[in-house]
Amino acid sequence: MAEEERWCMVTGGRGFAARHLVVMLIKYEMFKVRIADLGPNIVLDPDEEKGVLSEALVSGHAQYVSTDLRDKPQVLKACQGVEVVFHMAAPDSSINNHQLHHSVNVQGTRNIIDACVEMKVKRLVYTSSPSVVFDGVHCLFNGDESLPYPAKHNDSYSATKAEGEALVIKSNGLNGLLTCCIRPSSIFGPGDKLLVPSLVAAARAGKSKFIIGDGNNMYDFTYVENVAHAHICAERALASEGTVAERSAGQAYFITNAEPIKFWEFMSLILEGLGYERPKIKVPAAVIMPIAHMVELIYKLLAPYGMKVPQLTPSRVRLLSRSRTFDCSKANDRLGYTPIVPLQEGLKRTIESYPHLRADVPTTNDRPSKAALLLGNGKVADLLLWRNKKRTLTVLLILAAFFFNFIATGYTIVTVVSKLLLAASIFLFIHAKLPEKILGYKIEKIQESKFHISEDKSHQVALSVASEWNSAIICLKSLCKGSDWILFLKVVLSLLALSILGAVSLHSVFVIGLLSLSLSLSLSLSLSRVSEHAVHACIYIELYAINILNNSDLMVVCVLMHAHVYICSLLPQLPFGYRLWIVQEFPLPFLPLSCMRKRKKI
Repeated sequence: MAEEERWCMVTGGRGFAARHLVVMLIKYEMFKVRIADLGPNIVLDPDEEKGVLSEALVSGHAQYVSTDLRDKPQVLKACQGVEVVFHMAAPDSSINNHQLHHSVNVQGTRNIIDACVEMKVKRLVYTSSPSVVFDGVHCLFNGDESLPYPAKHNDSYSATKAEGEALVIKSNGLNGLLTCCIRPSSIFGPGDKLLVPSLVAAARAGKSKFIIGDGNNMYDFTYVENVAHAHICAERALASEGTVAERSAGQAYFITNAEPIKFWEFMSLILEGLGYERPKIKVPAAVIMPIAHMVELIYKLLAPYGMKVPQLTPSRVRLLSRSRTFDCSKANDRLGYTPIVPLQEGLKRTIESYPHLRADVPTTNDRPSKAALLLGNGKVADLLLWRNKKRTLTVLLILAAFFFNFIATGYTIVTVVSKLLLAASIFLFIHAKLPEKILGYKIEKIQESKFHISEDKSHQVALSVASEWNSAIICLKSLCKGSDWILFLKVVLSLLALSILGAVSLHSVFVIGLLSLSLSLSLSLSLSRVSEHAVHACIYIELYAINILNNSDLMVVCVLMHAHVYICSLLPQLPFGYRLWIVQEFPLPFLPLSCMRKRKKI
């Protein structure tokens, strides 16, 4: 008589840790493995095409089912004929989206439990997280399963994971279903697409030099094969008869490598193993946290427009700067779990599995960026593209100082010029009084020759002044005749403009210039049908400038111009041959190069 087929199911079966569990289950040959995940079909990675999983799919010892845990009929269908469910599916923890996490971690888990009860599944092993007991504030040293859920979790992922875990524990015993929860701490290993790739990306961008906090926070990392082994230990314990199953069911278990290590030492070992420098510069978490809050706020505003999930968030800063170690003796006692791969061996295997991410391997994106191609070479391009970081930073500091001291203060142009001259005079006088060395640093004196003007240059300046004077005299003579009305209007308008310019603050000039530039860009981009995100960015700048000027009339003008351009782009030609006026027929007044003629000498 043929032996009855025994099936187990792994939800989220194409995830990082789940792949290792699937391979381990296939090798042990206890069950045929049903892999459930969101994709319409399974796509094997190159290293899987000739491996255990590929052979199992061909032989029928493994099968793939497309399943959305939020769709209960799909979950019921996937659980048919299954003896054990390993529920490992979860969204990316770095995406702090409560609605997404709740729909999968809570509602999806509820659907799994209901399907297990209805389909008479015998055992359910739920992959939880140590973060269910972490509040983001207090460090955890050798924490055990007696720790309660905090009143407030570090993020929505942790909160919804705790809800799902509570549902699984509560369901233990329903219609003969035995359940338990596994809390693996900080999983790493081959196939990871988050930890190591993000570390290398940061190292290549020059951002891995920093340690957030004092660098002494301790962590428990768990090699991925140990996590898979823990799931099988849990299933075997639940499948045992008598007191073993009774003691193991309805419980949660911390899973670690039982080798706590400093968090930043672990990161340094991975970076050094791949040929990168270890982080050395310590930055207090209190300094980083306000920046993280600002980044998170910007992401919430711009996420609908395609902004990628930022790496620097408040919840992540708390994770990177707090200690989190756990005691897994309960798992050893009730599940029979002990790590099968030591930490150092796991680190070695992990580093060896990423040869393409080593520092000595050229990247595929060494081509110049669009910005580099557009700006080309030159001093301005070097500044804007941060090719010389020291010089760019110096220029930014100077511009920031100029903005906050002269533009933001609301001074008029005349006042700004006088204050700049005053600041220059004070600087030159104090600089001349300084000694040649201060604290061992040599002070370079400004030589008098720097201010020397050659005789030829003096002659040219004198000729220019004389030429301007002669031009003014000619204008005065023409005005005395009283016949040239056009010249009279030019003189009057020029003097009026000069008087207005002298009274207007530099701040207003800056904001008006910003508004004009952004309006011109947004109109041009609208007509050329480029990415709407660029147009939105220009419109935000316009609104910022209008808000500063507090002018509702400007708002109306901008809205009408955008509406006009939008209508023109939709209806370039009216019926019966009448054409709409389009902004392209009224180009922006750029100064032609022909105006830049050399002045004739008198």
